[in-house]
Amino acid sequence: MDAARPLEGRRILLVEDDYYLATDACSWLVAAGAEVVGPLSTADEACESLQDQAVDAAVIDINLGGGPTYRIASELAGRSVPFLFATGYDVVAIPEAFRNCPRVEKPFSGEQLIQAVQKLG
Repeated sequence: MDAARPLEGRRILLVEDDYYLATDACSWLVAAGAEVVGPLSTADEACESLQDQAVDAAVIDINLGGGPTYRIASELAGRSVPFLFATGYDVVAIPEAFRNCPRVEKPFSGEQLIQAVQKLG
């Protein structure tokens, strides 16, 4: 594995509705070698993309503008796709079914995001 591109060859779904954070996260993932599916800004877009695109892992925001949604997390879990939450939500605000899922707290750096995605396997 190339230390400068630790995510080389991995397809990562990115779901984030904040334009600037989505742009930054996408840039960081691509620089680390990932092929990014997205960034997508709604649960509908994300779930539709999973119908016709395979991904190795996902980075998803919990609140996509209309309040918290766990639809994408449920879809990913059902497909055995590892994912992490990129969120400002405290762990106690996350439903028990998803409380043990990895997460990076906003605001996060590119290094924090890449390390967290690497740990997904």
